[in-house]
Amino acid sequence: MAERKKYKGFKPEWEQVPPPLKSYRSILKWGDSREFKEPNERLFKLMKNTFGLSDDDFTRKQAQGLETVPEDIPCTLEQKHLDVLVKIFGENRVSTAVYDRLAVAYGKTMYDLYRLRENMIENLPDVVVYPAEKEEIEELVSYCSGQKIPLYVYGGGSSVTRGVEAFRKGITLDMRPHFNKVISFNETDQTITVQAGMSGPALEESLNRAPELFGAGKSYTCGHFPQSFEYSSVGGWVVTRGAGQNSTYYGNIRDMVMGQLYATPRGPLSSYGLPAHAVGPEIDEIMMGSEGAFGILTHVTLKVFRLTQSNRRKFSFIFKNWEDAREAAREIMQAEAGHPSVFRLSDPEETDVMLKLYKVEGTFLETAMNLMGYRPMERCLFLGWSEGEKGFSRNLAKQVKKICRRYGGFYLTGYPVTSWEHGRFSDPYMRESLQDYGIIIDTMECGVTWDNMGKVHEYVRRFAKSRPDTICMTHLSHAYPQGANLYFIFIGKFRDKEEYLDYQFGIFDNIQEAGASMSHHHGVGKMTALWVEDSIGPEAMDLFRALKKHFDPDNIMNPGGTLGLDLKPEEKRKPRYAGRTWDNPAW
Repeated sequence: MAERKKYKGFKPEWEQVPPPLKSYRSILKWGDSREFKEPNERLFKLMKNTFGLSDDDFTRKQAQGLETVPEDIPCTLEQKHLDVLVKIFGENRVSTAVYDRLAVAYGKTMYDLYRLRENMIENLPDVVVYPAEKEEIEELVSYCSGQKIPLYVYGGGSSVTRGVEAFRKGITLDMRPHFNKVISFNETDQTITVQAGMSGPALEESLNRAPELFGAGKSYTCGHFPQSFEYSSVGGWVVTRGAGQNSTYYGNIRDMVMGQLYATPRGPLSSYGLPAHAVGPEIDEIMMGSEGAFGILTHVTLKVFRLTQSNRRKFSFIFKNWEDAREAAREIMQAEAGHPSVFRLSDPEETDVMLKLYKVEGTFLETAMNLMGYRPMERCLFLGWSEGEKGFSRNLAKQVKKICRRYGGFYLTGYPVTSWEHGRFSDPYMRESLQDYGIIIDTMECGVTWDNMGKVHEYVRRFAKSRPDTICMTHLSHAYPQGANLYFIFIGKFRDKEEYLDYQFGIFDNIQEAGASMSHHHGVGKMTALWVEDSIGPEAMDLFRALKKHFDPDNIMNPGGTLGLDLKPEEKRKPRYAGRTWDNPAW
C-alpha cells in the first residue's frame, strides 16, 4: 500500500483501502487494488484555490461505486452458441457472470469511471472467453462470422477512447489471463514474437532476462513505455498505433513492429515480417490502428533493442517562455546529433504544477530561478535523458545542453527528471482519489508540426480556459524533426458526466479546427469517432470503409462506431465549439 504523505494543514480522507470484491469500484480502480496516489499538499492547495473550494468540500465524498455488481442480467446468446464456446475453450474459460462481463465492458475514460460510480451497466457482452492459443481465436472468428455474432477484444483494459465496449452484445475475448506467452526470440535479428495479450512488464522482463530465459548474449528492452505500461498489452499498443514515453529515441509502435498475424472473417492474415520491402502497400501499416475492426491481432513480432540503461544522461532546464522553449526543442530534434529518449517540454501552466509535483517549488532551485528572471506562469520546464551507446549518449547530452543554453535555458540538474521518473507510471492512481470529491483530471492529445504548434496550443487553451476555474496543462512528449505531439491535461470540478462530455467535445472541436490530428497515440475507439471523417477527409474514410467491407462484410468485428465506420447519421451530430468558448457557446 502506498505510504501516506504528510500534510501540515487539513488533509482530506484520500482513499487508501482496497475496493470491495466484486464491486463497481474494483473495476474502475486503476492498476493494483492495493496501490493509491494522492496529491501532495502544494498541489491540493492549488486545486482548492483554483476551484474555489473549502476544506469542508473535502469532507463529503461523491458516489464511490462501492456497491456489489448484481448478477441478474441474463446472457442473450443462445445455448447452442455457448456449447460451441465451451467446446473451443473449455468450460473454465467461458463466463456469463455479470461481473466478468462488466469487467471487460469499459476502459478507463472518465466517462467509464462516472458510469461505474453511478452503477450504470450498459454495453455488456453476453459472454467472455479467455483464449490461450491463436488456433482457438481463429476457430472462434470463423464460427462467429458464420453465425453473425459480434466480437470484441479486451487487452490490458487501459483504453481511454471507449474502444472495448460491446455496443452490439456478443462475445468479448479477454486476453489477459492466458494469451500472454513468448512465441520465439531471435537474437540474430533482434526480434521477439509474442501473443497479443502479453503485458508491458511481462515483455520487458522477458527481454531484460534474455540471457537467462533464451540463452542470449545480452539483455534487451522493448523501448515502449506508455504511461499505461504496467496495465496495457502489446496488442493494444499495436492496434491503436500507440507511443511510449521514450518514443523520441526508440520510435512509436509503428516503428517497432516487424510482423503481425490476424484472425479475420476472411481467414488468417500475416504481414511480411521483413525489415523492408517494395511489394505493394505495407500490410503492417494497413492493420496497425484498425482497433479490432478488421480482425483480431494474435501474434506480434517486435524489434528489440540492447539494454543501455546504465548509459543514461539525465538533464532538465527551465526556459523564460514557451516560445524560446519550443525553438530549443525543435533545434534539438533537427541538429543531426541524435535524439533524446525521454523528451518532455511543459508549457507555463503545466510547469507551475510540475514544480509542485516534482518537489522543486520551495527549494534552492526555485530560488535560483526567481533570482535569474525565470518568472512563475511564464517559465517552461524541459526534462529528459539520452541513452544508447555510452559515447553517443554522452555527446547527445552535451549537445542538448549547448542548444538549451543558446535559447536561454537554465540547467536544473537531473533532480526533476528523477522525480518525474519515480511517478511516471503511477500518476493515473490519483484520478480515483480526486474524483471522490468531484474533481476530474483527464487528457487529450494530438499530433502537430512545429509550424502549427503555437496555433494548436492557443486554440485549445483558449477553449479550455474559457471554462471558469479550470486548470489546463500542456506538454510535448513525443518529438520528431518535423513536429511533435501536444498533450493536454485538464483538471476541474465537474457537476456530472454530461458536463464533462460537453467540455471534452469542445476540446476535440478545437483540436480539429486548429489543424492537428485527432489523436497522436491514444487511438480513436468510439469516443473520437465522430471527428474521424472530417479529420481525414471523405476519400480516406471511403478507403477505411472498403477495407472494413473486405475483411468483415457482416460487421461483426468491434461494431458500434469504432473508427466511425458504422455510425448512423443521427449519431454523427455533436456540439460545435470550434472558434467559440465554453462560457459563450453561441459566440
